[in-house]
Amino acid sequence: MAVCGSRTHIGHFVGNMTARRLQCSLSVKSCTVSYNKRGFQNVSKANISLGNNGWPNNFMLYQYFTTNVAKRRTNLNPHKGFGLEGFRNLSHECFFSGTASASNVSSDNSKGTEQVVDVVNSSEARISLQLNSGSFYLPHPAKAKTGGEDAHFICTLTPAIGVADGVGGWADLGIDAGLYARELMSHSLSAIQDEPKGSVDLIRVLEKAYVRTKAKGSSTACMVALTEGGLYAVNLGDSGFMLVRNGCAAFKSPSQQHGFNFPYQLDCNNAGDSPSSAMVFNITVVPGDVLIVGTDGLFDNLYDEDISGVVFQAMEAGLGPQMTAQRIAELAQLRAMDHTKSSPFSDGAREAGFDYHGGKLDDITVVVSYITE
Repeated sequence: MAVCGSRTHIGHFVGNMTARRLQCSLSVKSCTVSYNKRGFQNVSKANISLGNNGWPNNFMLYQYFTTNVAKRRTNLNPHKGFGLEGFRNLSHECFFSGTASASNVSSDNSKGTEQVVDVVNSSEARISLQLNSGSFYLPHPAKAKTGGEDAHFICTLTPAIGVADGVGGWADLGIDAGLYARELMSHSLSAIQDEPKGSVDLIRVLEKAYVRTKAKGSSTACMVALTEGGLYAVNLGDSGFMLVRNGCAAFKSPSQQHGFNFPYQLDCNNAGDSPSSAMVFNITVVPGDVLIVGTDGLFDNLYDEDISGVVFQAMEAGLGPQMTAQRIAELAQLRAMDHTKSSPFSDGAREAGFDYHGGKLDDITVVVSYITE
């Protein structure tokens, strides 16, 4: 299997370690995570019920949104509290970020925006779950001019979050996989807006986006929606999400990899994995939970306790989700540039038989959502 990526000195390892492998002509369908495979399209499913127990630059992107989702949907007031001073040409319901130079995204970080969407049951008062989301993006310093290879969106009318990470191995072929990731997320956002109200199917969304994406490259993908039943998520590859409850990591999605640093991925040649290979999760949530969605630049560099620790301190300080996302992303980049401390990536490398120390410098996307009444 071909391995693509630049050979650079990273940490204490010389070679092709940090450039993730892409699939060329071999399609591997077996799932490396032991969840029962059943149901339509052989999707891996997990149902989880949880008990109540400094690098500023012009390429940092953030956005803040508020979404209210009632337990039962009837009347809709989609534009309460609407404001978009810091961004241009955005839909009323959604925010999309692929690169700071995109025509519909402003890199002016001096302004935040807030949008509130209320869904009210007119027949009886019911407690609603509110999803307050903020994001922060730090591209790899060497990729800042092109905006990096990550992309993400936040949709508020249908409360959903998506992140994608273009596989860097395509760079050796002269292809910017970030274009694929951005197009995949753009089509995912459009597909979510086309879903029937109150019954979003994220596997169907991912399938539509995959078919419509024509750019060269490949990408991982993770999407999470807040529904009447809690969190509904799909994940393919080594992007992912975690849930923090009472200052501790309550759940984290497993990474899907064919081998070390070789993630499941959707690609332009239909030689990679299919959307039906994605893992599906349904997770019960309660007010006070915090959802963190990110690319592997986050999870390769920070342990679960690092992330939950930042979340706990941020909540104690009364910080909003965007500032919490920023703190997590900046800590992840600091760890990525530290060649002396262990990291989840270096742990995995050693388990795979490689002599590697330190973090992994990469694009870092973090989306944080506070779940409240």
